[in-house]
Amino acid sequence: MINKKKEINPFLIFLPFLLLYTLIALIFPTNGTFGDESRYLMLANHLLNGFYSPPPPNIDLGNGPGYPIILIPFIALHLPLISVTILNGILYYLSIVFLFKALKEVASIKLSIIIALFWGCYINLYEYIPIIYTESFTVFLITLIAYFTISSFKFPNQKKNIYICGFLIGYLALTKPIFGYVLSCILIGILILGILNKKNLNYRRCLFILLIAMIVTAPYLIYNYSLTNKLFYWGSNGGNNFYWMSSPYEGEYGNWIEYPVVSQKSRIEQSKLLIEKNHQNDFQEAFNLPSIDRDILFKRIAIENIKNHPKKFLINCFSNIGRMLFNFPYSYKLEKPGTLLRLPFNGLIILFLLFSIIPITINWKKINFSLKFLLFFAFLYLGGSVLGSAETRMFTIIVPILLIFIAYTIDRCLKINLKID
Repeated sequence: MINKKKEINPFLIFLPFLLLYTLIALIFPTNGTFGDESRYLMLANHLLNGFYSPPPPNIDLGNGPGYPIILIPFIALHLPLISVTILNGILYYLSIVFLFKALKEVASIKLSIIIALFWGCYINLYEYIPIIYTESFTVFLITLIAYFTISSFKFPNQKKNIYICGFLIGYLALTKPIFGYVLSCILIGILILGILNKKNLNYRRCLFILLIAMIVTAPYLIYNYSLTNKLFYWGSNGGNNFYWMSSPYEGEYGNWIEYPVVSQKSRIEQSKLLIEKNHQNDFQEAFNLPSIDRDILFKRIAIENIKNHPKKFLINCFSNIGRMLFNFPYSYKLEKPGTLLRLPFNGLIILFLLFSIIPITINWKKINFSLKFLLFFAFLYLGGSVLGSAETRMFTIIVPILLIFIAYTIDRCLKINLKID
């Protein structure tokens, strides 16, 4: 009997998406100055010149080196910026392919194709194709991690899957520093569980994967220690995000606000004046400090805000969930009709995730270890993101793992009969 799972070539059946994404990159060319684009390009130039951050006191560790490393060939060869955004489209297309490859290990071929198509149409990621941001690269890494995690435990004798999986998790932490904290938490948890369950080979295999990931991140952490004298220092932007997330002021919902505020961006001049009134003293002190000390100051103020206004912090966390899912609410900003486009996709994801809670809980012991690992990985990340100022893109990058769980649950628990008996 022919194995139908081997008959489908995902690179071919999802090829129209590659054409669509390339078209998006060509229609909306970037000039490299939008948002953080210039920052990533600058960091890639730094690496080409033999350093990453300027020396103290001008240390700049706001972003991990994972994505700037990818940009090095484009900078070194003086390629046009549009070549980077075309790469974004290629990476998004490849994420569909590897998501499908992961899905078909836990669900039927038909369902795997449907959910992979859903991911290919996931409009929240389209806005990041024509800009030099990490999101397209990150979702590519996430889908690779999902595929190689499942393969590492399904085919334990194929050691290459374990090595690749460990490398990918480590490189993800270098790309998005929040995953460095996720990696550290899971490593500690698996180490404890491994000690308590010495005969469980899954814990040993998982521990080996995570140790490889830590080895991948070690050069960057050692470099950061040489600059900051701080162990496991992943980046200097955490304090700023935490500061805005802890905002106790009425009308502010925990989202990051550019300061000093440009009136055109705040839309209303009165909003600009209010933001300056609320935050001017804090930022006047912060701007006089080196970036590392500024990070420490923001964290200290944030902790004080949370202690003094715990209820407001919880409200901000709830607002953060709304921004991650539906791009709402934002402080001092008028909402746009485009926000409505996010409702159908993320609404469906949340609906099926809620549906999945009961069967996953009841059948927890029957679920494959690799899927449990991915679930903890995803929800540790989401939990950490809720505590810091977050946007829709923070949810977008973890969607592939959530889709795998939705597929797994639907394939085993949901039976639909459209015929009337």
